[in-house]
Amino acid sequence: MKKHRISRVAPGSIGEELEIKAGDYIVNIGGQEIEDVLDYEFLCREEEVDLLVETAEGEQILFEIEKDEDEDLGLSFEEGLMDEYRSCRNKCIFCFIDQMPPGMRETLYFKDDDARLSFLQGNYITLTNMSDHEFDRILKYHLSPINISVHTMNPALRCRMLHNRFAGDALKRLDILYEHGITMNGQIMLCPGWNDGAELEYTIEQLSRYLPHMESVSVVPVGLTKYREGLEPLRLLTKEEAAQTIDIIEKWQQKLYPQHDLHFVHASDEIYLLAGRPLPEEERYDGYLQLENGVGMMRLFIDQFREELAHHKSSVRKRRKVSIACGRLPAPSLAELLAELKEKFPGVEPQLYPIRNDFFGETITVSGLVTGGDLIAQLKGNDLGEAVYIPLTMLRAGEDVFLDDLHVSDVEEALGVPVIALDCDGISMVNSILKPGPGATRSRLFRAYESESGGGA
Repeated sequence: MKKHRISRVAPGSIGEELEIKAGDYIVNIGGQEIEDVLDYEFLCREEEVDLLVETAEGEQILFEIEKDEDEDLGLSFEEGLMDEYRSCRNKCIFCFIDQMPPGMRETLYFKDDDARLSFLQGNYITLTNMSDHEFDRILKYHLSPINISVHTMNPALRCRMLHNRFAGDALKRLDILYEHGITMNGQIMLCPGWNDGAELEYTIEQLSRYLPHMESVSVVPVGLTKYREGLEPLRLLTKEEAAQTIDIIEKWQQKLYPQHDLHFVHASDEIYLLAGRPLPEEERYDGYLQLENGVGMMRLFIDQFREELAHHKSSVRKRRKVSIACGRLPAPSLAELLAELKEKFPGVEPQLYPIRNDFFGETITVSGLVTGGDLIAQLKGNDLGEAVYIPLTMLRAGEDVFLDDLHVSDVEEALGVPVIALDCDGISMVNSILKPGPGATRSRLFRAYESESGGGA
């Protein structure tokens, strides 16, 4: 029988009250063996839970627990999923991991395609790397939302794009999810000459049949690094193609919104910036359903920045100079906002440094893939003022490490000024410039995401 070792018991939790200890094992719940975190989470949702625990000394104790529905027991486990992570067997033509340089830490080369991470962390899955048993558990537990990397609704084309002869058949699972009322979000990685134009039109049309259970679909341009030797030839979206893509998407928004009260399909910020088109207003993002996929992040940032700036009185302030480093993609929008701040507060000098991505290649322009080495190379020797602010998306989630394994302290030592990571929201930016402090903490809403497009703006 599979047992799961407890690594931590949260203070003040039910687990602590029961005197469960780190090092103890969960044997079963209600007599059912726990396969992984899904079984644990859903069996623990009940108001009455029979929990069989084996102590580190080998004694088994049955706890009969009465609690509020969905109240957590406060137990954490050595393996986050209480099982091995599911790896991806596809060879997608656009896979960002296949475009990574050699010599990086091993975890960066792991391709996950795990339905449990879709539910728990918002990861996107292809529906191709799961058994019927795993799929049936999604239905049994009514897991929602499930985020799906669709890319195309053309079965033959999907097989080619994913290099998986079963990828087209996996689309049939969308019908089953719909029939069971599972909430879904879709993603289309747009590859010019493959799934754009008429193919994109067809895919949007087919996915719209799953409304209202499929709440949103994002269209994200493919990200290409300089490490593509031996891979499928791909190219970036042109300005004209970006504009055509927006036209297709906005046409469908106008068609679907009156029927469903949802705009449904959304172009990522990168596509609007590439096309030179103004970002949609807040209302067209349907509550920012795909924020962490780069859809609406700039609009939300801009609105927050201006609203927060308006709250600050333009009284005389002590002069200060700070630097802000970001990717080249969001730099023009951020420059406009910083000019507004400087106009209201002439004594404040925020210097913007758009960082060229030499590590992955100049075609990568998002902030989330800027490395510590590129920061040092391009900022060293400049008068950076009191501090350098960077977005948290540059760092590995929950750590102070860049993608090239440099730490924030390494960059600080090289530059000679503090490097402060901020939440990727306009409120943090305004307050950090006007009211210097130790830096913001990571918010759940804006956690760094590592989508197949290669990170956030």
